Amino acid sequence: MYHTSGNIPKHQYVWADLSLISHASGWTPAVWFGISSIPGRVWGLHLLLESGAVYRNVPPHGVSFSPNPPNWSPKDAQLWDCYSSEFSTVEYDYLSEMRCKTIPNGDWGRYLFTVVPYGEGFSGYPEQAKEFFFIQLDTGRLVILPTNRVLFRDQSFTRDIEIPLKVSEKIYRCE
Repeated sequence: MYHTSGNIPKHQYVWADLSLISHASGWTPAVWFGISSIPGRVWGLHLLLESGAVYRNVPPHGVSFSPNPPNWSPKDAQLWDCYSSEFSTVEYDYLSEMRCKTIPNGDWGRYLFTVVPYGEGFSGYPEQAKEFFFIQLDTGRLVILPTNRVLFRDQSFTRDIEIPLKVSEKIYRCE
């Protein structure tokens, strides 16, 4: 099955669930430096362990930003499986490190970066096109959500206003 791997904008210091990568249990320090996308699966995280070992395609529920995280499943970490083997990563400067809240759970965290899938049959249609925010939750867990499931907090700009959002359904052209 075809897939691609790529860098994340900034490496992250995390903890890796040993039960997912070895015959041991518990959590071990790691550096998260890359990701991969295989359609029909969760995002794969590439980690460097303290031992010097590199593990590829660790599922997102297998990492934490704290050594004692709450229980987490693939469905907690990611809403949909990957649907494209091609993607681009970007850390939007304006959103960098910004506080954000997940919808509908209301969990708070901070923005890490965005992944933009392309080159498949979905992204050409407005109602299907998605960018995915990778967010470090205050609980220490990682969550990956589409843009319509996250609200950002800019203390100097945003206000608590409920505006019903809708999914884009039109393609606009000037010719």
